[in-house]
Amino acid sequence: MNFNVPVKKNAKLITLLEHINRDSELLQLWKCANVNAVDRGGISDHGEIHIRIVSNAALRILRLLVKGNISPSVVTNYNMDPEDAEVIVILASCLHDIGISVHRHDHERYSLLLAYPKARQLLAGIYQDPELTIITSEVLHAIVSHNTRENCLTIESGILKVADALDMAEGRSRIPFEAGNINIHSLSARAVESVNIEEGEKQPVRIVIKLANSAGIFQIDELLTKKLQNSSIRNYVEIIAKIEGETERKLIEIYRF
Repeated sequence: MNFNVPVKKNAKLITLLEHINRDSELLQLWKCANVNAVDRGGISDHGEIHIRIVSNAALRILRLLVKGNISPSVVTNYNMDPEDAEVIVILASCLHDIGISVHRHDHERYSLLLAYPKARQLLAGIYQDPELTIITSEVLHAIVSHNTRENCLTIESGILKVADALDMAEGRSRIPFEAGNINIHSLSARAVESVNIEEGEKQPVRIVIKLANSAGIFQIDELLTKKLQNSSIRNYVEIIAKIEGETERKLIEIYRF
Protein backbone atom coordinates (compact mmCIF):
# COMPACT_ATOMS: atom_id res chain seq x y z
CA MET A 1 0.00 0.00 0.00
CA ASN A 2 1.19 3.54 -0.69
CA PHE A 3 -1.09 5.86 1.27
CA ASN A 4 0.39 9.34 1.67
CA VAL A 5 -0.57 12.75 3.02
CA PRO A 6 1.70 15.76 3.71
CA VAL A 7 2.80 14.86 7.23
CA LYS A 8 5.16 17.83 7.71
CA LYS A 9 6.90 17.30 11.08
CA ASN A 10 4.06 15.48 12.83
CA ALA A 11 5.86 12.41 14.22
CA LYS A 12 2.60 10.78 15.36
CA LEU A 13 1.10 11.16 11.90
CA ILE A 14 4.25 9.74 10.31
CA THR A 15 4.01 6.63 12.46
CA LEU A 16 0.27 6.30 11.79
CA LEU A 17 0.91 6.30 8.05
CA GLU A 18 3.53 3.60 8.51
CA HIS A 19 0.96 1.48 10.34
CA ILE A 20 -1.70 2.12 7.68
CA ASN A 21 0.62 1.19 4.84
CA ARG A 22 1.49 -2.12 6.53
CA ASP A 23 -2.12 -3.06 7.25
CA SER A 24 -3.30 -5.58 4.65
CA GLU A 25 -6.69 -5.96 6.36
CA LEU A 26 -7.48 -2.26 5.97
CA LEU A 27 -6.53 -2.32 2.30
CA GLN A 28 -8.84 -5.29 1.76
CA LEU A 29 -11.68 -3.55 3.62
CA TRP A 30 -11.33 -0.63 1.20
CA LYS A 31 -11.49 -3.08 -1.71
CA CYS A 32 -14.51 -4.90 -0.27
CA ALA A 33 -16.29 -1.59 0.29
CA ASN A 34 -15.69 -0.68 -3.32
CA VAL A 35 -17.06 -4.00 -4.57
CA ASN A 36 -20.31 -3.32 -2.73
CA ALA A 37 -20.38 0.34 -3.82
CA VAL A 38 -19.33 0.12 -7.46
CA ASP A 39 -19.70 -3.45 -8.71
CA ARG A 40 -22.87 -4.34 -6.81
CA GLY A 41 -24.43 -0.98 -6.02
CA GLY A 42 -23.68 0.98 -9.18
CA ILE A 43 -22.65 4.09 -7.26
CA SER A 44 -19.41 6.08 -7.21
CA ASP A 45 -16.04 4.90 -5.93
CA HIS A 46 -15.79 4.53 -2.15
CA GLY A 47 -12.48 2.70 -2.07
CA GLU A 48 -8.82 3.61 -1.82
CA ILE A 49 -8.94 6.59 -4.21
CA HIS A 50 -11.86 8.10 -2.32
CA ILE A 51 -9.96 7.62 0.94
CA ARG A 52 -6.91 9.44 -0.43
CA ILE A 53 -8.98 12.39 -1.67
CA VAL A 54 -10.93 12.74 1.58
CA SER A 55 -7.82 12.39 3.75
CA ASN A 56 -5.89 15.08 1.91
CA ALA A 57 -8.90 17.41 1.85
CA ALA A 58 -9.53 16.92 5.57
CA LEU A 59 -5.92 17.61 6.49
CA ARG A 60 -5.85 20.72 4.30
CA ILE A 61 -9.04 22.08 5.90
CA LEU A 62 -7.80 21.36 9.41
CA ARG A 63 -4.51 23.15 8.88
CA LEU A 64 -6.24 26.18 7.39
CA LEU A 65 -8.62 26.32 10.36
CA VAL A 66 -5.72 26.11 12.82
CA LYS A 67 -3.93 28.85 10.86
CA GLY A 68 -7.12 30.90 11.21
CA ASN A 69 -7.04 30.46 15.01
CA ILE A 70 -9.85 27.90 15.13
CA SER A 71 -9.02 25.43 17.88
CA PRO A 72 -9.65 21.71 17.21
CA SER A 73 -11.97 20.12 19.75
CA VAL A 74 -9.34 17.71 21.03
CA VAL A 75 -7.30 20.78 21.98
CA THR A 76 -10.22 22.63 23.55
CA ASN A 77 -11.70 19.72 25.48
CA TYR A 78 -8.69 17.56 26.28
CA ASN A 79 -5.77 19.98 26.22
CA MET A 80 -4.06 17.96 23.51
CA ASP A 81 -2.26 19.34 20.44
CA PRO A 82 -3.24 20.25 16.86
CA GLU A 83 -0.98 17.37 15.78
CA ASP A 84 -3.37 15.02 17.59
CA ALA A 85 -6.28 16.54 15.66
CA GLU A 86 -4.38 15.68 12.46
CA VAL A 87 -4.19 12.06 13.59
CA ILE A 88 -7.93 12.09 14.26
CA VAL A 89 -9.00 13.47 10.88
CA ILE A 90 -6.66 11.18 8.93
CA LEU A 91 -7.62 8.03 10.80
CA ALA A 92 -11.33 8.92 10.61
CA SER A 93 -10.95 9.54 6.88
CA CYS A 94 -9.35 6.12 6.45
CA LEU A 95 -12.05 4.30 8.41
CA HIS A 96 -15.24 6.26 7.68
CA ASP A 97 -16.50 4.08 4.81
CA ILE A 98 -15.20 0.62 5.72
CA GLY A 99 -18.72 -0.28 6.83
CA ILE A 100 -19.75 -0.33 3.17
CA SER A 101 -17.93 -3.67 3.06
CA VAL A 102 -20.95 -4.87 5.06
CA HIS A 103 -23.71 -2.78 3.43
CA ARG A 104 -24.13 0.67 1.91
CA HIS A 105 -27.32 1.36 3.85
CA ASP A 106 -26.57 2.67 7.35
CA HIS A 107 -22.90 2.08 6.63
CA GLU A 108 -21.76 4.63 9.21
CA ARG A 109 -22.92 2.26 11.99
CA TYR A 110 -21.19 -0.71 10.40
CA SER A 111 -18.06 1.40 10.08
CA LEU A 112 -18.17 1.99 13.84
CA LEU A 113 -18.17 -1.75 14.54
CA LEU A 114 -15.15 -2.32 12.35
CA ALA A 115 -13.34 0.90 13.22
CA TYR A 116 -13.13 0.51 17.00
CA PRO A 117 -10.67 -2.41 17.07
CA LYS A 118 -8.91 -1.23 13.92
CA ALA A 119 -8.36 2.29 15.28
CA ARG A 120 -6.82 1.01 18.52
CA GLN A 121 -4.64 -1.37 16.52
CA LEU A 122 -3.37 1.37 14.22
CA LEU A 123 -2.77 3.74 17.15
CA ALA A 124 -0.80 1.17 19.15
CA GLY A 125 2.64 2.47 20.03
CA ILE A 126 1.59 6.04 19.24
CA TYR A 127 -0.70 6.57 22.24
CA GLN A 128 -1.30 4.92 25.58
CA ASP A 129 -4.39 5.27 27.72
CA PRO A 130 -6.07 7.55 28.50
CA GLU A 131 -4.98 9.33 25.29
CA LEU A 132 -5.52 6.16 23.23
CA THR A 133 -9.17 6.02 24.28
CA ILE A 134 -9.62 9.77 23.71
CA ILE A 135 -8.31 9.62 20.15
CA THR A 136 -10.31 6.48 19.39
CA SER A 137 -13.52 8.07 20.70
CA GLU A 138 -12.95 11.21 18.63
CA VAL A 139 -12.35 9.10 15.53
CA LEU A 140 -15.57 7.13 16.09
CA HIS A 141 -17.55 10.34 16.58
CA ALA A 142 -16.23 11.73 13.31
CA ILE A 143 -17.13 8.50 11.49
CA VAL A 144 -20.75 8.39 12.63
CA SER A 145 -21.14 12.14 12.09
CA HIS A 146 -20.16 12.10 8.41
CA ASN A 147 -23.77 11.20 7.65
CA THR A 148 -25.46 14.32 6.28
CA ARG A 149 -28.23 14.29 8.90
CA GLU A 150 -26.01 13.59 11.92
CA ASN A 151 -24.95 16.48 14.15
CA CYS A 152 -21.24 17.16 14.53
CA LEU A 153 -20.09 17.82 18.08
CA THR A 154 -16.42 18.43 17.25
CA ILE A 155 -14.44 20.50 14.78
CA GLU A 156 -12.72 17.34 13.57
CA SER A 157 -16.00 15.61 12.75
CA GLY A 158 -17.20 18.63 10.79
CA ILE A 159 -13.99 18.56 8.81
CA LEU A 160 -14.52 14.93 7.81
CA LYS A 161 -18.16 15.57 6.87
CA VAL A 162 -17.19 18.40 4.52
CA ALA A 163 -14.08 16.67 3.14
CA ASP A 164 -16.19 13.62 2.28
CA ALA A 165 -18.43 15.81 0.12
CA LEU A 166 -15.49 17.36 -1.76
CA ASP A 167 -14.79 14.18 -3.74
CA MET A 168 -16.96 15.43 -6.57
CA ALA A 169 -14.61 16.42 -9.40
CA GLU A 170 -15.38 15.18 -12.91
CA GLY A 171 -14.91 11.44 -13.19
CA ARG A 172 -15.54 10.78 -9.51
CA SER A 173 -19.33 10.39 -9.73
CA ARG A 174 -19.79 9.27 -13.32
CA ILE A 175 -20.50 5.57 -12.90
CA PRO A 176 -24.32 5.91 -12.83
CA PHE A 177 -24.09 8.27 -15.82
CA GLU A 178 -21.96 5.90 -17.87
CA ALA A 179 -24.24 3.01 -16.98
CA GLY A 180 -27.10 4.85 -18.68
CA ASN A 181 -28.74 6.43 -15.65
CA ILE A 182 -29.22 9.95 -16.96
CA ASN A 183 -30.69 12.17 -14.27
CA ILE A 184 -29.94 15.41 -12.49
CA HIS A 185 -27.61 13.62 -10.06
CA SER A 186 -25.41 12.11 -12.75
CA LEU A 187 -25.49 15.19 -15.00
CA SER A 188 -24.58 17.55 -12.17
CA ALA A 189 -21.77 15.25 -11.05
CA ARG A 190 -20.29 15.28 -14.54
CA ALA A 191 -20.43 19.07 -14.63
CA VAL A 192 -17.93 19.50 -11.77
CA GLU A 193 -14.45 19.95 -13.25
CA SER A 194 -12.27 20.69 -10.22
CA VAL A 195 -12.36 21.36 -6.48
CA ASN A 196 -9.69 23.43 -4.73
CA ILE A 197 -9.28 24.22 -1.04
CA GLU A 198 -7.71 27.61 -0.41
CA GLU A 199 -7.10 30.07 2.37
CA GLY A 200 -10.05 32.43 2.43
CA GLU A 201 -10.21 36.19 2.87
CA LYS A 202 -13.37 36.42 4.99
CA GLN A 203 -13.22 32.89 6.39
CA PRO A 204 -10.26 30.61 7.13
CA VAL A 205 -11.27 28.18 4.37
CA ARG A 206 -12.42 28.85 0.83
CA ILE A 207 -13.63 26.04 -1.42
CA VAL A 208 -13.46 26.94 -5.10
CA ILE A 209 -15.39 24.69 -7.47
CA LYS A 210 -14.96 25.02 -11.21
CA LEU A 211 -18.00 23.97 -13.23
CA ALA A 212 -18.25 23.13 -16.91
CA ASN A 213 -22.01 23.54 -16.78
CA SER A 214 -24.50 25.18 -14.43
CA ALA A 215 -26.04 21.75 -13.77
CA GLY A 216 -23.18 21.32 -11.29
CA ILE A 217 -24.94 23.73 -8.93
CA PHE A 218 -27.32 20.89 -8.05
CA GLN A 219 -24.39 18.70 -7.04
CA ILE A 220 -23.01 21.43 -4.82
CA ASP A 221 -26.37 22.23 -3.24
CA GLU A 222 -27.46 18.64 -2.65
CA LEU A 223 -24.12 17.21 -1.58
CA LEU A 224 -21.75 19.84 -0.25
CA THR A 225 -23.99 22.61 1.05
CA LYS A 226 -26.22 20.27 3.06
CA LYS A 227 -23.22 18.64 4.71
CA LEU A 228 -21.59 21.99 5.42
CA GLN A 229 -24.77 23.42 6.95
CA ASN A 230 -25.02 20.50 9.36
CA SER A 231 -21.35 20.56 10.29
CA SER A 232 -19.42 22.24 13.08
CA ILE A 233 -17.35 24.34 10.65
CA ARG A 234 -20.09 26.04 8.63
CA ASN A 235 -19.12 29.48 9.99
CA TYR A 236 -15.50 29.07 8.90
CA VAL A 237 -15.96 27.98 5.27
CA GLU A 238 -17.01 29.87 2.14
CA ILE A 239 -17.93 28.18 -1.13
CA ILE A 240 -17.34 29.74 -4.53
CA ALA A 241 -18.63 28.05 -7.68
CA LYS A 242 -17.76 29.45 -11.09
CA ILE A 243 -18.19 28.62 -14.74
CA GLU A 244 -15.25 29.74 -16.85
CA GLY A 245 -15.70 30.67 -20.48
CA GLU A 246 -18.55 32.19 -22.40
CA THR A 247 -20.37 28.96 -23.21
CA GLU A 248 -21.26 25.92 -21.15
CA ARG A 249 -20.10 22.44 -22.17
CA LYS A 250 -22.81 20.16 -23.54
CA LEU A 251 -23.26 17.15 -21.25
CA ILE A 252 -25.54 14.98 -23.40
CA GLU A 253 -26.49 14.96 -27.09
CA ILE A 254 -30.09 13.86 -26.63
CA TYR A 255 -32.24 12.56 -23.81
CA ARG A 256 -35.03 10.07 -24.57
CA PHE A 257 -37.68 9.01 -22.07
